[in-house]
Amino acid sequence: MSSLSYNDNSVSAVAEVGDEIQLSLQGITKVFPGKKDWMSKLLRRTSPDFMALDEISLDIKHNKFVSIIGPSGCGKSTLLNIIAGLASPSSGTLLMNGYSLEGPGPDRGLVFQNYALMPWMSVEGNIAFALETVAPTMPKVQQKRAVKENIELVGLTGAEKKHPHELSGGMQQRVGIARALAINPQVLLMDEPFGALDALTRGFLQEEIERIWDQQRKTVIMVTHSIEEALLLSDEIIMMTRGPGAQVDEILEVPFPRPRKREEVETHPEYNNLKLEMEQHLYRETRAVEKSRL
Repeated sequence: MSSLSYNDNSVSAVAEVGDEIQLSLQGITKVFPGKKDWMSKLLRRTSPDFMALDEISLDIKHNKFVSIIGPSGCGKSTLLNIIAGLASPSSGTLLMNGYSLEGPGPDRGLVFQNYALMPWMSVEGNIAFALETVAPTMPKVQQKRAVKENIELVGLTGAEKKHPHELSGGMQQRVGIARALAINPQVLLMDEPFGALDALTRGFLQEEIERIWDQQRKTVIMVTHSIEEALLLSDEIIMMTRGPGAQVDEILEVPFPRPRKREEVETHPEYNNLKLEMEQHLYRETRAVEKSRL
């Protein structure tokens, strides 16, 4: 894979963390302010502050595949957006390799659920656009090589000139993955990347992600609602409690050897025990959410 060079202004002061830790979240809290302006008061539509995340502390090691799972509305995507630099925590510290992170940066690539492709650009144009944005001084020859390598990586050779409307949902998401990987990020962030796909396409892309991860061994953090998806892909699974004030309930270690095949994972002696534990957690937290609405 072609290496990139760029100036990254998203990192600042250094802090003490272990060498094996790539990402460290220390006391991350996120509060969304309520409506308290004079117009809201006049219309009697005021609302209190909403605490989405409460003192989230995590250490994520280099080259691990980590999934975040929890009931709907527990702040999974909010947490991922904070890691991506798209949102700021109300309090707490986010460190990468011991340096404080502030705002987005090319050290983190993001794959969206809705693909977020430029509709007027071809497959290679979408990937090249990411490279031009991150590394504008990259020689054209190197840029073309990086585009070609990443198109091959996600299995889209032959579709380079096609536009998003000419591609299936699975192919569009592969473009999104290639675009995120083209900038050679240290960490790949994925927000329910297969949520909009049919079951067969979803299963195929899960296996493709396993293959790509096994080749590149990047640190991956993925938000998902699927227990089976988390068990197939992850080294660790972060189970979050319900909101408001969501916290980390437990972190599961996934013992399945790599490289992984779905049929081997599903027949592993620990598979059913881990699946049951996750199901019970989600059922308990979801039931509590429903009771709170009564």
